[in-house]
Amino acid sequence: MNKKYLPSALILYLNYFIHGIGCSILGQAVIKDALAASWGVEAMAITAISAALGLGRLIALPFAGPLSDKLGRRISTAIGSASYAVYLIGLALAFNAGTNGGYTIAYVCAIIGGIANSFLDTGIYPAVGEIIYKTPGVATMGIKFFIAIAQMLLPFALGMAVTTTAAGLTSYNPLFFACGICYIVLLILVFLFPLPDADQKAAGKKEGLIASLKHTHFSLESIAMILIGFTCTGTFQLWLNCAQNFAKENAGWANPSIMQTYYSAGTMLALIVTAFLTRKIKDVRFIVAYPVICLVTMIVVLVSPSQATMTAGAFLIGWAGAGGLLQIATSVCNMLFPKIKGTVTALVMIASSLCNYTILTAASKMQPSQVMLMNIILTGVGVVLGLYVNLRYTKMVEYANEEN
Repeated sequence: MNKKYLPSALILYLNYFIHGIGCSILGQAVIKDALAASWGVEAMAITAISAALGLGRLIALPFAGPLSDKLGRRISTAIGSASYAVYLIGLALAFNAGTNGGYTIAYVCAIIGGIANSFLDTGIYPAVGEIIYKTPGVATMGIKFFIAIAQMLLPFALGMAVTTTAAGLTSYNPLFFACGICYIVLLILVFLFPLPDADQKAAGKKEGLIASLKHTHFSLESIAMILIGFTCTGTFQLWLNCAQNFAKENAGWANPSIMQTYYSAGTMLALIVTAFLTRKIKDVRFIVAYPVICLVTMIVVLVSPSQATMTAGAFLIGWAGAGGLLQIATSVCNMLFPKIKGTVTALVMIASSLCNYTILTAASKMQPSQVMLMNIILTGVGVVLGLYVNLRYTKMVEYANEEN
């Protein structure tokens, strides 16, 4: 790696550090309570705002990637940073609006936040891979690490940011404003430092997603892999956004925010341990092993809710659910479907975003215990899909080799 790109890499990673807060903050029970009190809604209704992040991703995914390739990583990252600033500062303004449209403002801002996420992904993922070109896997792991570190620190940040308004409402607006301002600073910095954009023109014109779909034959295995993108996202998103509410109502835990720290610790350790395990164990095995761990964990939590089981559950779901399972599924897709690699990968991510929107929207209308049961069923489906892919793995590898 050229040393002149070190500051650039740090700027890109810091975008994901703030993103770690932005994508998790609405899942915190104390945030839900504060926003619900301001907007006059039930706390679980805030989950629908989190779902809007998935809707924003769905809107942006079809064109964010091509735009990044055509205009460059800098422009894509800048759009993502600017949009994320709108999302976070917009949440603070929505809180202040109260019952005068605050919920609607937040929903629109969350859609913009989802769009921001897509542009950051399509700008920063390839950019850090181009900077740390000798070990692109390490570059991607760095993104997950910065997200996990921010999520681990989030409960402590909430404790420092809490204030009380003149009307007596609990507010976390200082954190929203601070993160939004950080994104504005990062937006400026991304234009001041060099980025080694790949020479996209040299690669020739690439076929778009829609054109690729027109002549792609999907096997049952490829459909299963796409559906795993849906189920594995549901596992960690439902836990991230609703488990703290479950802990409050079913385990009698008044302030379960520390669960976020254990969840993030599990994610960080999983990134390290799984990276070593994949050297000796085939990636495809994790597609069934990790969902089984999640399934057993959630059944135990549902049957015996307590602070101890919720804490252990947060760590295990962070490990097995959010510790790279979606990335492993995508990696297996790339290996097993070499001729439709880009198409299947795009569809896995679209399935992930679709899950984020539909499942969280449904969860916003449920009780926390019902959400936990839905997560168990969804994860169970993921286990079945993982078993099917593993049983068909040898044949799939043979087919992939014939395609090369």
